[in-house]
Amino acid sequence: MFRNFSASYAGHVVDDNLGFQGTPANDRRYSNEKLAQAFGWALDFSQHLEALGFDEFWMAEHHFQTEGYECIPNLLMLSLYLAGNTERLRFGCGFNIAPMWHPLRLAEDFAMADILTNGRVIFGVGRGYHSREVETFDAPMLDGEANRELFEEQLEIIIKAFSTESFSHQGKHYRLPADVPYRGYQLEKLSLVPRPLRQPVEIWQPLVSGTPRGIDFMAKKGIKALIANTPEPAMGDRVAMYQEAGRKYGRNLKLGEDIAFGYRFFIGETKEKAIEEARPYFEEAMKFAAPLGLMQLRPEQIEAVSNPGSARGIELPTLEAAVANKVWLCGPAESIVEHLKGVEQEYPGVERINLGSVMGMPRAVFKDQLTKFAEEVLPAFKD
Repeated sequence: MFRNFSASYAGHVVDDNLGFQGTPANDRRYSNEKLAQAFGWALDFSQHLEALGFDEFWMAEHHFQTEGYECIPNLLMLSLYLAGNTERLRFGCGFNIAPMWHPLRLAEDFAMADILTNGRVIFGVGRGYHSREVETFDAPMLDGEANRELFEEQLEIIIKAFSTESFSHQGKHYRLPADVPYRGYQLEKLSLVPRPLRQPVEIWQPLVSGTPRGIDFMAKKGIKALIANTPEPAMGDRVAMYQEAGRKYGRNLKLGEDIAFGYRFFIGETKEKAIEEARPYFEEAMKFAAPLGLMQLRPEQIEAVSNPGSARGIELPTLEAAVANKVWLCGPAESIVEHLKGVEQEYPGVERINLGSVMGMPRAVFKDQLTKFAEEVLPAFKD
């Protein structure tokens, strides 16, 4: 049964010249003042969500994006600020990109946020998907296996640091503590000071590709999964794989337990009107994502998305198809309620639904859509 509703914001300030006929993604440039507005948008969204009765607000960590798509470099700092300007809303790290951090520094920073916000920050980790970011921070991304190997060792360290009074670690990438004398003795163990007060720490990770190794690692470490913008049957396959992997490690989960589902949505008078209003945001999201390899497109389709002048005669994905696949939920509120009620029945363990803002969606439009969802959809699920 759905008990928790949240929204996400990746930090975009892009809100004009949208869609395939708008400004190409690589041609966008914004002033420093404009890029910094992402923090004000985040504050506005968080206060709006709290007033509407939502439970959580998730944001994304990214770097160097002068194009204005993802402009939040530090989730823990921003969450601490937002918590000081709200009363009860929780803030999800969606996600701290672990390969760009030293694992102990990330663990320390989260512990401080946990204590200072009285548990209102949710820990989340990811492996990254921007080569400009990850490789610039001297971590592998183009080599996927090296990236995963580093990420998994980092999580081993972070979980040790969170959960044990003192620890050591010897691995391929890290030797902790340093092998040095200290104050008259040989250093053999470290303690995270302070550790998070709320134990065990709840950890979330996006479940994207559905590889058996990745899902097995999540289940082994008790990491919870966000499955976003995923059509059937892929969604069902990943949920079943996660449940089966959990069983391997003694976790008897209901189908969908410890998993959140993420959707993009647009509420309108009719499905057709909702699709037309949402189309520029769908197209802008494709302009952002396709050249990064986040969509299964052919090279000529990626070129057409990146350079509208080359799009003649090239068939591209449509919002109509995304709506048919239930990746986007577009239409009257009652149609969204109907779909989510069906999902609730099919996956009885899922308790959390996340509503994603879309690249290019203006601040006022997203707030209006959240208001409509709160007033016309939430009452069907929450007392």
